[in-house]
Amino acid sequence: MDYVTSNQNVRIPYMLYGTAWKKERTADLVALALENGFRGIDTACQPKHYEEALVGEGVKRFYQKGGKREELFIQTKFTPLSGQDPQRLPYDAKASLEEQIMTSYNVSKQNLHTEYLDSLLLHSPLFPYAHLLSAWQTLESLCERGDTRQIGISNCYDLSLLQQLYKDARIKPSIVQNRFYADSHYDISLRTWAKEKGIIYQSFWTLSANPHILHSPTIQTIANTYGKSAEQIFYRYMIHKGIIPLNGTTSAQHMKEDLSIFEFALDSGSIEKIDLLLH
Repeated sequence: MDYVTSNQNVRIPYMLYGTAWKKERTADLVALALENGFRGIDTACQPKHYEEALVGEGVKRFYQKGGKREELFIQTKFTPLSGQDPQRLPYDAKASLEEQIMTSYNVSKQNLHTEYLDSLLLHSPLFPYAHLLSAWQTLESLCERGDTRQIGISNCYDLSLLQQLYKDARIKPSIVQNRFYADSHYDISLRTWAKEKGIIYQSFWTLSANPHILHSPTIQTIANTYGKSAEQIFYRYMIHKGIIPLNGTTSAQHMKEDLSIFEFALDSGSIEKIDLLLH
């Protein structure tokens, strides 16, 4: 596994295991991912789409087999009310935003059997902007206390909003995590700016949103040249671009294949050809 170091000096594996929509299989799949070499886990305190306590159960099995907490990068999210199932809230809907974030953090800590998080993200921007800034200031206080080593934001496709947050933040975002798809033009401008500022871009739906790229003659030809699958080529490309993809596979074979991408590199000509597919 290759690693990148964030602006808060946190080592992040160049591929994370994504735990959304795994339901009752979550613990088994997280344990399987860790067994196969994943060392980064992405989850959220959002019972609507994640079973965070089962993520913790999978992590616990890793410890029981001799794994250490410091070997892992554990990232979760605070999900605002708008993204929650009203029947399964992890915090009090009537509480202040600050209290909601603090409760969500404490629930995550308990779920994940950890004394600290490596990364805590806002699951989405809040509106009006004053609410976003207030939420960010609460994350900053968690960061200052050592409860999380870094903070970031997810589902933020508006570059001007990200720039405003960066300008107003005392502790700058370390991560922006977005869906990697054509509707946002693959965040080309946002990624360029983030890179200049030392913000790491994480991608989700990297494969599922891009069947047209995976099946393109360009990728198929490159895959044949390297003797790899289209998926391996696209994941390897992402890492060449400094992007950390989330990987949600439920197949042990795909886990092994996807982690083997660190054993080869793409030449500059292949990278440039794939660049053209994103324009």
